[in-house]
Formats: sequence, structure tokens, C-alpha cells
Amino acid sequence: MNNLKTMVLLVALTVIFIAAGGAMAGRHGMTIGLIIALGMNLFTYWFSDKIVLKMYGAREVSEADAPELYGTVRRLAQKAEIPMPRVYIIEGEQPNAFATGRNPAHAAVAVTTGIMRILSNEELQGVIGHELAHVKHRDILIATIAATFAGAISYLAQMAQWAMIFGGSRGDDDEGGSPVAAIVMMIVGPIAAMIVQMAISRSREYVADEGGARIAGNPRYLAEALRKLDMASKRIQMDANPATSHMFIVNPLSGGALLKLFSTHPPIEERIARLESMGR
Repeated sequence: MNNLKTMVLLVALTVIFIAAGGAMAGRHGMTIGLIIALGMNLFTYWFSDKIVLKMYGAREVSEADAPELYGTVRRLAQKAEIPMPRVYIIEGEQPNAFATGRNPAHAAVAVTTGIMRILSNEELQGVIGHELAHVKHRDILIATIAATFAGAISYLAQMAQWAMIFGGSRGDDDEGGSPVAAIVMMIVGPIAAMIVQMAISRSREYVADEGGARIAGNPRYLAEALRKLDMASKRIQMDANPATSHMFIVNPLSGGALLKLFSTHPPIEERIARLESMGR
């Protein structure tokens, strides 16, 4: 059901994208936007892992550098029947983790020094299992596509705004699109794309929680880890880029009710309740 929901949401993003291009600049807008989206997809597909790891100063470690962490990742990767991912450590007090890479053969798992300090071995297994489930389900690729489409829609809206300022829209239905439709799409399009992107991210988190619990061997490992991570993330700030916040196991950004409403992560309480239900 979650896979079906993800496909429906990706189709919805595509429809929004095509509608945005057509409303803002007719066939030309659709063509330009499609070229931009394809270019962004290709670039992020090949280089997104390197970019995000460098962004957070992640340091690759070997088994000699971090034997317990490396051994846990290797054992759980074998259990998940995926290739051994590269292992990275990020110097940071906030306990968090993420996975990246375009496919299981080119994946990486990164954890902060903070998460290794506060979690027990079993709880860390739950977290690593969650990240390996993302890798196995190719969630990173899905999230990248969703983020790229959302970004392309926002870019189209900006292009339309500048075109209207400089008189670029002639109102020709065949070539330039409708000015009224362009104004509506400039406002509604990016918001709709963001909502769809958040829905995709939330849906995949639930799937990764379930898959990670099975890989780790006990749903309570991840449930207890999430409880600790939620409390710590509220106390300890992290200098995280909002564009990459969806990658982390818990949202690294702190904020009020509005941020929670537009969060890429489902409520921690709901995630914990689902995992405890699995355990029962």
C-alpha cells in the first residue's frame, strides 16, 4: 500500500509539473522545465551522495577506525542481503543518522558522534537497520526524484514571475499560456509540490521503520532509539540544511507547530506506536 501511495504521489508531482509549465509558458515552459528537471535528476543521481557527505563533513571510517559500528553495519547488511555500504562518522553532538547513495551498490551510512554516545548497541542496531532499509528500498532515489521535481516546479514559478515582470507573457494560448493561470500556478504550484514531497517522505519513513525493525531483529530496538533521539534533538541544535533534513532518521531542525506541520518526518509518537505494535 505504501509503495502504491508513493507511485501515486510521484505521478501527482509529474502532473503538477506539467500543469505548471503549461500554465506559465505554454509548450515552451513545459519543454524548458522538463529539460531542467532531467538535468537536475541526472546530476543528483550521480553526485548527491558526495555532496551531502561533504556538506556535513562526514569522515569515512574503516573497521580498524570504528570496529563496533563497522561490524554492526556489515552484519545487518548481510542480513538485509545488500552490499556492504561505506561507513561515515560526522562530528556532531546531535544524535542522528542518514543513508545516501544512488543504489544499494553505491550506498553510504553516516552517523553522528552524538548518536554513538547515547544509544545502546541494540538501539544503534535499530537505527542502522532503518537506514539499511532505506538503501534496500531505494528510498534515496525516490526522495531525490521527488525533491528534484519540487525544486523544478519552484524554479518554473520563479521564471514565470520574472517573465511577467518584464512582459514576457503574451497570453497566446498556443505559445505563451494564460497570465491568470500563471499567477495561480506561481502561488499554488510550489506549495502543492512541497506537500506531495512531504507525503512521499513520510510514507517512506514508515516503511523504513518496519523494514529496519525486521533487519535489526526486534522492533523495540528502534522504538527506544527514536524516543531517545527525539528528546535529544529538541535539546541539541544541528546546523542542518533544510533541503537535506528529510534524509535524517529524525528531523534535525527544531521549531514550533508550523515546522511540525510541514515536516518531512511523521510524528515520532506515531512511529514509536507502530513499532511497539509490531513488537506485540
